[in-house]
Amino acid sequence: MANGTTAATSEQRFLQPLWDLRLGYEDWLMSPLFPVFMSIFFYFVECIPFMLIDMYCCHQKWYLKYKIQPDKEVSIPLVWDTLTLTFWNHVLFILPAAMAQWVWQPPTPLPEMAPPLWEFVWHQVAALLIFDFQYFVWHWTHHKVRFLYRHIHAVHHRYSSPFSWVTQYLHPWELITVGFLTTTNTWFFNCHCLTTWSYMVASITVSVEAHIGFDFPWLLHNIMPFGLYGGSPKHDMHHQKPLTNFQPFFNHFDRIIGSYCPPMSGGGIKSKALLEYERKQRETKKQG
Repeated sequence: MANGTTAATSEQRFLQPLWDLRLGYEDWLMSPLFPVFMSIFFYFVECIPFMLIDMYCCHQKWYLKYKIQPDKEVSIPLVWDTLTLTFWNHVLFILPAAMAQWVWQPPTPLPEMAPPLWEFVWHQVAALLIFDFQYFVWHWTHHKVRFLYRHIHAVHHRYSSPFSWVTQYLHPWELITVGFLTTTNTWFFNCHCLTTWSYMVASITVSVEAHIGFDFPWLLHNIMPFGLYGGSPKHDMHHQKPLTNFQPFFNHFDRIIGSYCPPMSGGGIKSKALLEYERKQRETKKQG
């Protein structure tokens, strides 16, 4: 028993210096508004650099090498359009929801100890896997049911070549659904608040990364083995071929139901797998 306690204490100490940074800021961190404003802050911080790259580096060789659809320009009117919808969604839906949380939700308890490192990691991975499945079902349904696609999800598909601000270019119902699922998934595990906040940032990061329209070699889909993770090339292909690649992050469910489409890589290069996929699709249409 003593050995187990020692091991748990050792794990807690690994994250304790990070968790101790909260000291002196407890009133801010305990507020139900903190996760909302943290999420908004990180979303803008992560989108802005890619917006600047799209607007000011679009004629450089390295840009054309890594951009998945290098022939599609990200112009000021497109950025303005996506930012306008993002602004009104936040004002009309996110802000009222945040104020409701502030009024009805009690302050967030802040434990003295940080979460154990293993718990901190696996809780976030599990929550991402759960969200991946939840949104896969929601996403597939909103493509297959014509009414749902036309009146809700079609907003997101206005852009066949995604860029960072397209991440939250959403119908309010989709934005509310994504926000609700992201917020509540950590409740399954009764997560430490540090884990919950880290999961929110991780969820925003992988969502933005899926829409940036780049195939940089250091992105997760180029690092994770066995093709488990789709990343930006896979989701970019979904915007080009909307009846494919419904899973937001990973690939296993798309492979199981046969909706997986091999993606293009940077520079608009089509792999042999994608060329073969398109050949089979053409033959199927001819036979039909």
